Amino acid sequence: MNGSDTAARGPTVLIMAAGQGTRMRSSLPKPLHPVCGRPMVAWPVLAARAAGAGRVAVIVSPDRDLTPGLPTGTETVVQPEANGTGGAVRAAHDIVRDSDTVVVLSGDVPLISGEVVAALLETHRAADAAATVLSVELEDPGSYGRIVRGDDGDGDVERIVETKHPEGMPAELLAIREINTGTYVFDAPPLVEALDRLAADEATGEYFLPDVLPTFREQGLRVVAHLSSDPNVNLGVNNRADLALVTREAQRQILERHMHAGVTVVDPGATWIEAEVEIAADTTIEPGTYLRGATTIGPDSVVGPHTTLVDSTVGAGCRIVHSHVCEAEVGDEASVGPFAYLRPGAALGTRAKAGTFVEVKGSRIGDGAKVPHLAYVGDAEIGAGANVGAGAITANYDGHAKHPTKIGEGARISVNTSLVAPVNVGDGAYTGAGAVIREDVPEGALGISTNEQRNVEGYAERKAREAEGRGE
Repeated sequence: MNGSDTAARGPTVLIMAAGQGTRMRSSLPKPLHPVCGRPMVAWPVLAARAAGAGRVAVIVSPDRDLTPGLPTGTETVVQPEANGTGGAVRAAHDIVRDSDTVVVLSGDVPLISGEVVAALLETHRAADAAATVLSVELEDPGSYGRIVRGDDGDGDVERIVETKHPEGMPAELLAIREINTGTYVFDAPPLVEALDRLAADEATGEYFLPDVLPTFREQGLRVVAHLSSDPNVNLGVNNRADLALVTREAQRQILERHMHAGVTVVDPGATWIEAEVEIAADTTIEPGTYLRGATTIGPDSVVGPHTTLVDSTVGAGCRIVHSHVCEAEVGDEASVGPFAYLRPGAALGTRAKAGTFVEVKGSRIGDGAKVPHLAYVGDAEIGAGANVGAGAITANYDGHAKHPTKIGEGARISVNTSLVAPVNVGDGAYTGAGAVIREDVPEGALGISTNEQRNVEGYAERKAREAEGRGE
């Protein structure tokens, strides 16, 4: 099959994620550890798709279920035993045989981008190569495998030399700065043959994928390297310190992407935005803000300082300050905080307000309605233009079940009102200060409690005498 046909079909991408995680000291498989809110293994999957992959399969250990962290449509292949990178690709033998071009990525190198994978594929096609190695130059190559290029002027890869045990190796070899990143492109037919001929290492019993390259060379097939300028193609995760380093770099990239798209991030060093968050242009994110999950924010909004949004939708022109918003909706030009808590199911309409020390759960606050301060609204529907005074609550729980409260349009709930659900307050109705409302209030009516104030004369003097008698 020629290059254009292969490109039209899209390459197969194998992502090695088996046998990983012993140094994480965690019950969670390493590939599922999150990087900016996205499972580590999902990053190379999405990069592969961005590069035009036709098929993506993740190679997993038999005792590790990575399905919860994989994007929809990702296949899995079980590697029966931990027998090396070559063993991993051998486990996907049937997929390789059914492919034209195979890209091999690592599940613990999350920051490889779709652009890098696409460039690697382009080099492979342009060079008419049978195998292409992704390489990078490092100031200190350490124990990485060195890329040894031929001296015939074409720059092809002659061999990859492992340097984990550098004793006795020539100095000129150790001086090579171009290293193997463990990412490859192969033409599938010769890869199938090379895998069948691949021998296990005598010392470890493992099969090493780079050992297929001499077979390619012996058959007169071209092996080349694509030298990347992106150091992140080699930034792998072996422990939690590595995870923190990768997360910091991923966060830098995410913030930079949003800023280039027209979002103002006042202090990138004090702002955290996860990978799936979407923010429209001309929104400002102030310091101490953490945007998580599938959060979306419309244009011209200001979020923060010190605000957390989790899986929430925020409209245009909103202001959210010093607040926590989780699985909630904030309509256009709405105002939240400071120190508000919007719990799952909370929804604010256009120009609505949930103000200082207000908690809202499972409730709809209508357009232009206001809950300015010191209130709890649970399992309620508040009509457009209504106002809920300080200290008011919906007593929605009777000890066994939750019950709804409905407040009509333009209603006025006075301070310290307790609405004992289920109860309805009609359109334009009022409640008196301190009222305990157990029955429906009709439209336009005033709901008050029957308790009357009673003053006890001389009470303070009596209390003083009692205290003197106790010797206080």
